[in-house]
Amino acid sequence: MGLEHLDPQCLHIRRWGKGSDVTGTKLRFRKGDIIFGRRRAYQRKLAVAEFDGICSAHAMVVRARPDKVLPEFLPFLMMSDRFMNRAVEISVGSLSPTINWTTLKLEEFDLPPLDQQRRIAEILWAVDEALQKANELQTTIEAARSAKVEEHFNQSIENKLNIQPLEAVAKVSYGITLGAFRKALPIERPYLRVANLQRNAFDLSEIKTINCDENEVSRFELADGDVLIVEGHATVTEIGRAAVWRFGDRGMLHQNHLIRARCSDALIPEYLNLCINAGAGQDYFRSRAKSSSGLNTINSTVVKEFPVPKTPVRAQEQLVAETNQFDSSLRAVASNQASLRNLVTQLLNTICS
Repeated sequence: MGLEHLDPQCLHIRRWGKGSDVTGTKLRFRKGDIIFGRRRAYQRKLAVAEFDGICSAHAMVVRARPDKVLPEFLPFLMMSDRFMNRAVEISVGSLSPTINWTTLKLEEFDLPPLDQQRRIAEILWAVDEALQKANELQTTIEAARSAKVEEHFNQSIENKLNIQPLEAVAKVSYGITLGAFRKALPIERPYLRVANLQRNAFDLSEIKTINCDENEVSRFELADGDVLIVEGHATVTEIGRAAVWRFGDRGMLHQNHLIRARCSDALIPEYLNLCINAGAGQDYFRSRAKSSSGLNTINSTVVKEFPVPKTPVRAQEQLVAETNQFDSSLRAVASNQASLRNLVTQLLNTICS
């Protein structure tokens, strides 16, 4: 098992590989041991083993001394902010900071009496169980949403007579080209980059600006309902990811690595977004991507030829409404998960302060 099999801030191991997958030094662990990612400790990768096995030496195998700390309490102690922050502080190395056991073993942490550790662990494991049930619910909802979307588009694509190219129902265009020459242009406007476009969402935490002229403002300014598609990315699986701009008139432009699709009345933007992000849609873009110098790209012709089902607007609205219900449920589950994680953090910080 390698560090890639550990999820940040999760005490459970959900996946693993074969022993032959681990190259170099291997460490043996037993059921109940703690596997702690000593490399890049800021990722907070720590889990309790539910079986015997071996792991990469990029991890550290920790076993409780029951006369000092209970095995059921130790994982939470190590997951606390105090422990993790100290682990990061004592890590050595710049590119891949790593903790040395000879240093970590000298660190001191206050421990409650054993009877208190037992009561605290019971509470924290109960919260963890609730969190795992929330995770299972999230997985179930995501699977149901995906099945609904995939069934719709797979049936449409199988019937090729019911398909039309995107350019028949939307205007497709590139964004503004960057360049040093722009410093002399009179208008400064915010613009979106690939980093701002997530799948089905936007990250507007860091927005850059660009100088342009009036003609470029009219050509590249986003309108409510525009669908943006990633044109180039180092990772081929990220090619073609899309989201709908629903932030109104912010005077926002988009750069040329984001291709814009502006839908006609016959195509609902959210429906197009579902179509693009569906499995068949992503397969389409990946199969047509070109790779050069480590960058995978698609062009506007590929986007214009993207197959869109000839679905009546009413049926489009129905599918969008159904997926919105799934998304609403997922947001509620995410809020519950965040509350549970926050509760664990608060308890740990109080206990291990």
